[in-house]
Amino acid sequence: MKKTKKQLLALSAAALLTTALAGCGSSSNNETGNAPANNAGTNTQNETGSKPSGNVPTLVWWTIGGQVPANFDKALAAMNDYTAEKIGVKVDIKVASWGDWDTKINTIVNTGEPFDIMFTNNSKYNQQVAMGAFADLTDIVQKDTPDLYNLIPQKVWDGTKIGGKIYSVPTYKDSSLTQYWVFDDKYVQKYGIDTTKIKSLQDLDKPFHDMKAGEGKSFYPLSLTQGDGFNGFFNSYDDLTLGLPPVGVKVDDASRKVVSVLEQPDVMDGLKQLHKWYQDGIINPDAPTKTEANKGRPFFAAQAFPGAEATWQINEGVAKYDMFQIFGPIYTTSTIQGSLNAISANSKYKSEALKYLQLVNTDPKLRNMLAFGEPGVDYKSVDGEKVVERTTDTWPLAAYTQGTFFDLAVTKGAPVDQWDQVKKLNEQATSSTNLGFALDISKLGTEVANTKAVWDKYRYELMTGASDPEKVVPKILSELKAAGMDTITKAAQEQIDAYFK
Repeated sequence: MKKTKKQLLALSAAALLTTALAGCGSSSNNETGNAPANNAGTNTQNETGSKPSGNVPTLVWWTIGGQVPANFDKALAAMNDYTAEKIGVKVDIKVASWGDWDTKINTIVNTGEPFDIMFTNNSKYNQQVAMGAFADLTDIVQKDTPDLYNLIPQKVWDGTKIGGKIYSVPTYKDSSLTQYWVFDDKYVQKYGIDTTKIKSLQDLDKPFHDMKAGEGKSFYPLSLTQGDGFNGFFNSYDDLTLGLPPVGVKVDDASRKVVSVLEQPDVMDGLKQLHKWYQDGIINPDAPTKTEANKGRPFFAAQAFPGAEATWQINEGVAKYDMFQIFGPIYTTSTIQGSLNAISANSKYKSEALKYLQLVNTDPKLRNMLAFGEPGVDYKSVDGEKVVERTTDTWPLAAYTQGTFFDLAVTKGAPVDQWDQVKKLNEQATSSTNLGFALDISKLGTEVANTKAVWDKYRYELMTGASDPEKVVPKILSELKAAGMDTITKAAQEQIDAYFK
């Protein structure tokens, strides 16, 4: 679906959407300021790294995913046999569940628990760099892994920079953001839902109520979990890589004014809609505490790309999903930072970790094993390493967290040119007015930590509709201001004005 920039930005305002996990700037970060200093949390960690296995180091890689299946160790062993022979490196992949990832990764960083590689994203990356958790890769990535450096476009590398330095390997994929809404086709057919006429949250109201009335009291058209809420709700606002949705700039605002996002009329209207759905039984009552999504969801929102429904149909056990584009594609610095893999500042194997990530991004065989599981069990190759047929739905690792899509096989049923279509989305993407800017929080550590703690206290209930926004938003704002939000807003505006002068 092709849209002009004007159409896209008008749609964004109407749809009331902004980033979720996923998932993605140009120009170097020219901000002044010193490189982030180690804080006490990471400073206490000794430079131990992972214990070598014989002469082959085994790197600890923390990532996010679902429940680990019975054959996980066997699949990992197959990968390790392959990579030990190719580059003399193995990995111990540790999976934090979708619901536990926030807490688990925070604990690892704050306590200095040893690791070598860690998946991170725009909600945490800036703060983790400021804490000194990650190694400066600016020079080593070009020296030790030139193939990796040359693979990823400069715009994408620039989008990862903090203080002008590279602290992570970005996942080169749908690095711009395109948001889709997705219905199970059986409900589309049963209730005569015309997805071409759905452009906003309000347009979902009738289909949801029709489905609820027809399917019964225990059926929830919009099944949400605490970690995701309504995916993409804040897409219209650039969070400046802060990872704090209540502070941002409207993506099309030429004046680049930093605003209190929760106080914006479009956002408040969207929060009221979520709350009404929660009251009407459209949203599941356990959404604020639910950590894992049910399979077979009748509707969901996701950052995605053409052909993604082929994978969702397998994962969800649904015969056919109908997906339609609702926002984007758009580049912000945060969309580029939607999927990153960083290396511990205290790892003994920084070069080895980079070489492993280079192999992930350049070797189709390893890429497919990471994305799909054990060959012959979880998937089988249909056309060499170019097309695979998935034979199980239990592989827990999320492919978007690992490496580029452009050496990954297409899942049978998806368009053969799927990844070419993703590249076209990136090429067609409009840009946030703040593209290239990343907030320097080196002098805002206390305020950022305190305001994020306030947001974490309320966001599960607010973003799943359980809280009445007219009552809870003023309370959230009061606590955010007491925690330092005004200081962050003032500093962000000063930095933006200086960066774009």
